[in-house]
Amino acid sequence: MTDNKLRSIIRIVNTDLDGSKPVYHALRKIPGVSYMFSNAVLDAAKVPNEKKAGELTDEDIKNIEAVMKDPLGHDLPVWLVNRRKDVNDGNDKHLITTDIRLRREFDIKMMQKVKSYKGIRHAIGQPVRGQRTKAHFRKEGAVGVQRRSVKAAASGGEDKKGKEKR
Repeated sequence: MTDNKLRSIIRIVNTDLDGSKPVYHALRKIPGVSYMFSNAVLDAAKVPNEKKAGELTDEDIKNIEAVMKDPLGHDLPVWLVNRRKDVNDGNDKHLITTDIRLRREFDIKMMQKVKSYKGIRHAIGQPVRGQRTKAHFRKEGAVGVQRRSVKAAASGGEDKKGKEKR
């Protein structure tokens, strides 16, 4: 790659990133990567934060991918990973890209299978985290306001103007 040429799209961990943005902003487009994690990955990979993503060399991209795939092996703190003490194996790990989506779906299915409160709320489409439901979350089954002509048609008596007979 030539020094004066900026790539418009780069590919890191099977995700296309905008090459015109700074690297720490571009990495945020990868599912499972926050600003804190992005900055920590760039520090561990020894890549400047303000460098444009399109200016990264192939070696920089390989270093970033290696740190993202194994953050604990590159001395990142354990509190930075997004899956601590995994339910299945008890290990700390950081999930990115499709792994995080799949794991979330499996977790919800497991909660529904064991019939936990959260699993039941997921199954019936209600809020899971304690929100009140009197005024919101009415997308299903809400009737709304009916017009007079609709009410009259339902009752069977109406005149030509759509008003109810008395």
